[in-house]
Amino acid sequence: MPKKPKVLLIGTLDTKEVETKFIRDILEAQDVEVYHLDASIRAAVDGGATITPEQIAKAAGSTIADVRALGHEGKCQAVMIDGAIKCALELHQRVGLSGIIAIGGSMGTTLGSVLMQQFPLGLPKVMISTMASGFTKPFVGFKDIVMVNSVVDISGLNSISRSVFRNGALAVAGMAKGYHPSETSGKPLVAISTLGTTDKCTVRVRKSLEDKGFEVVVFHTLGTGGAAMDHIVREGGVSVVVDLSLIEVNDQLHGGLCGAGPDRCKAALEMGVPTIFAPGNIDFLVAGPMADATVRFPNKRYHIHNAALTAVRSEIEELRHVADHMAELIKDAKGPVSFLVPLGGFSNHDSTDGHLYDPSLPPVFADYLKSVMPKNAPVVEYPCHINDPQFADAIVERVVALGTA
Repeated sequence: MPKKPKVLLIGTLDTKEVETKFIRDILEAQDVEVYHLDASIRAAVDGGATITPEQIAKAAGSTIADVRALGHEGKCQAVMIDGAIKCALELHQRVGLSGIIAIGGSMGTTLGSVLMQQFPLGLPKVMISTMASGFTKPFVGFKDIVMVNSVVDISGLNSISRSVFRNGALAVAGMAKGYHPSETSGKPLVAISTLGTTDKCTVRVRKSLEDKGFEVVVFHTLGTGGAAMDHIVREGGVSVVVDLSLIEVNDQLHGGLCGAGPDRCKAALEMGVPTIFAPGNIDFLVAGPMADATVRFPNKRYHIHNAALTAVRSEIEELRHVADHMAELIKDAKGPVSFLVPLGGFSNHDSTDGHLYDPSLPPVFADYLKSVMPKNAPVVEYPCHINDPQFADAIVERVVALGTA
């Protein structure tokens, strides 16, 4: 007889007792074994939790009475999150979870999502939340968390909330039944950053490397993709990084919408992972609608990508700033680094088919980059566009030299 899938249910009985019990009943009706983690602070509720508030506080080196005595919801929750992480990971090690589901408002979503972020990619994670209608980035982080908008407040059961809770529970039950822990391919892993405007290059690089025995993971650099790549690099296991798209750096430095924070690109350099950089997509900044773009970036060249996004042409000042920034990061690199520059253009926008083409700028950027780049990072120029086969093949050649397929 097959074993029942084991699902961790995160719900605080002091504020969400009825809702948590409803979800548990749905899960158990689907022949799922439920482990309930209750991080309640306000009051003790005997609801049959597998992991009780007292156990959670103890795991954090405290007592539930001392947690309550803190008298500050943020400080109380910080202690309980610390203990809850320890309890949840110990449970996973002991029984082998096949899924996680949580329910909550801002506090419950913080609790549930932080716990989910401690678990591996691939393990099903469903967060039913009042925060899921737009403000999701802090909760999802770099993990594969499915956030379900509760639509209504999580306050009792009604025709809307029952449907939302039922769907969320059925979703995690279905995923848990089909869950199998991921296995590594055993192949050297290459991480590549890209955007749609450099996709031709990325596809050719990916296919060529796969044919040569590499596993390739591609990240979409619109503010979170590059940061997710860096996060995974820090977890270990990446053989080579091809940071083809640096738009998140350009936007971070100059106020575009896709900035990924000041630590973008640091992971591979600090971890000593061999890295190949290219100036993909730094020829433009990402702004909002045209009306907003002309205010935020006046007297520039613009291309309306769609109703929501406008590409704003980077000029030589921005390109030099990117070069200075990258040189500063690269000077302390612990592994081999190279910077490949296609002199024919940095994206589809910056091409003869694009709307922001300026062939005068890539050579000027390359010359300046060579003047500021530290000696540990050679700058190599190519007389082609970034999306030309010649450039993709040059990247592949360098990856093969750095990684052992």
